[in-house]
Amino acid sequence: MRKIIHVDMDAFYVSVEIRDNPDLAGHPVAVGGKSKNRGVLTTCNYIAREYGVRSAMPAALALRKCPHLIIVPGRMQVYQEISQKIRAIFERYTSIIEPLSLDEAFLDVSDCGLFKGSATLIAKDIRKSIESELKLTASAGIAPIKFVAKVASDLNKPNGQYVVTPAQLDAFIEQLPLEKIPGVGKVTFEKLQQLGLLRGADIRALPESELVEKFGKFGRSLWQKCQGQDNRAVETSRVRKSVGVERTFSEDKVSEAELAEYMTERLVPEVKKRAEKYIEKRGIDKIGVKVKFHDFQQTTKEAKHDTIDEPLLLNLLHEALARGGDKHVRLLGVQIGLKDERDEDHMQLSFDWDDSKRF
Repeated sequence: MRKIIHVDMDAFYVSVEIRDNPDLAGHPVAVGGKSKNRGVLTTCNYIAREYGVRSAMPAALALRKCPHLIIVPGRMQVYQEISQKIRAIFERYTSIIEPLSLDEAFLDVSDCGLFKGSATLIAKDIRKSIESELKLTASAGIAPIKFVAKVASDLNKPNGQYVVTPAQLDAFIEQLPLEKIPGVGKVTFEKLQQLGLLRGADIRALPESELVEKFGKFGRSLWQKCQGQDNRAVETSRVRKSVGVERTFSEDKVSEAELAEYMTERLVPEVKKRAEKYIEKRGIDKIGVKVKFHDFQQTTKEAKHDTIDEPLLLNLLHEALARGGDKHVRLLGVQIGLKDERDEDHMQLSFDWDDSKRF
């Protein structure tokens, strides 16, 4: 039986800022971008969220929702240093750690002998160690499969944890709202709603072929997850899937010629430099252009291609801009998708639960 813990720090960046500046405690606080006019919030504390402020929200909009919001600049080096200390705490319990970002990670504690092998008690001790040593709080989800552990870590935030044992797995998935499943975004959920599909039980009742017909590869993945089939191991070295570069302009741009020039002279050389070592080892699968308009509507155009082809990128830019009509452009990005190193379609989805072991 696999025992997986997903640990997620609570409002990590902003919690660090409040810890280091106690005068911020009790106030709505956010870590923000370069300016109040053009910046975007990285994260905010739970007080700010009560006013409708959210991560990735434009600072100007956040201040309209919460005029007394305190926005502080980020300190990435500090967050990275603390993340390393969190990782050191994880390593006391297991060496099988899959970091997802600076503030969250999967841990496989199946072979951890502490607390008689109880993943529930191990998670509690990890959170206790983080709080006592770093003066920060974390939440955790504990489950036999990865996606359920990730979902569970969000259920008792902040500073809590939620356990789904093997015996509870089917019931948990059946009642799970589909929008809670990683990978189900707003647009996809709206399509699922139109089909009358709202919870895991609705997906479980359908044949896999019907989901594949309607949603392709994603439909198969969703069907498997709702059957409790997620045999992905906790990976100690994550495989990068893409490399991208994007820039938010200080002033919105209107001219396609100006955007094309910026892309070819600034973004393309930078993405080539960043991606060089990955392209050499794995090659390119696709290339794409991302555009965010002044009203924050966002669109992406991609094409299968094995090189960073500038004429193709310019064509993708033209198609992306056409989707916005005459809208001004706030952000422009270029991304390349890397060829997959593994063939996941042949991974077996099999389980061997032993409910006699304490979870």
